[in-house]
Amino acid sequence: MQADMMKALAHPARIKIFTYLQTQNGCICRDIVEEVGLSQSTVSQHLKVMKESGLIKGEIEGASTCYCVDSDALNGLKEVFADISTLKPVETVCC
Repeated sequence: MQADMMKALAHPARIKIFTYLQTQNGCICRDIVEEVGLSQSTVSQHLKVMKESGLIKGEIEGASTCYCVDSDALNGLKEVFADISTLKPVETVCC
């Protein structure tokens, strides 16, 4: 699951969206469009990928959808990066 989340974050627009969502208690898609400066359809596609990976949650509120970062997913990613950061460098011989 964390690999799917990292793959979802492997796009600059998704990193920007994810970072923005972390600063909000929730937000509707229109706010995200204004923040990242992409078209509504492009933002919707990025949100879909992020939601399918488990990075974010989304709830329909009337005609809009409210998105937020999934705190469990964020904590899981933090653990993965903490584990990676403790690895010792490996000396390799490269061509």
